[in-house]
Amino acid sequence: MNTIKKVKLLEIPKVHDERGILAVVEKDSIPFKIERVYYLYDVPSGSCRGGHAHKEQQSIIIALSGSFEVIVDDGSSKKRVMLNKPNQGLYIPTNIWREIENFSAGAVCLVLASTIYNEDEYIRNYESFLLSKG
Repeated sequence: MNTIKKVKLLEIPKVHDERGILAVVEKDSIPFKIERVYYLYDVPSGSCRGGHAHKEQQSIIIALSGSFEVIVDDGSSKKRVMLNKPNQGLYIPTNIWREIENFSAGAVCLVLASTIYNEDEYIRNYESFLLSKG
């Protein structure tokens, strides 16, 4: 069973020279094969995204621009993580509830996912999520 102890910040390898910084996500920098990439932007002030858990999907959430907070919840414990560095990603394993809020103006939230989209593997009701934890 996954707990929020398995949720962790990952450093994304970067190369820095006088021309700027290049961050690289490749084979060994994340713990799964990427099957889908999506991003959120122009999120209205006060809006909350996420509000679900995944039965099969692992995710890495990256603040490409701006900042936002990710609240992770394993049914027993919660943790709030501020993301505001494009060379850090928050790894979220399966069966962890997540909510994303407090988006700054111009924030871009990139998500790297281990599965293609499949509505059947989402848990979108918090009470159902708690019941699935047993």
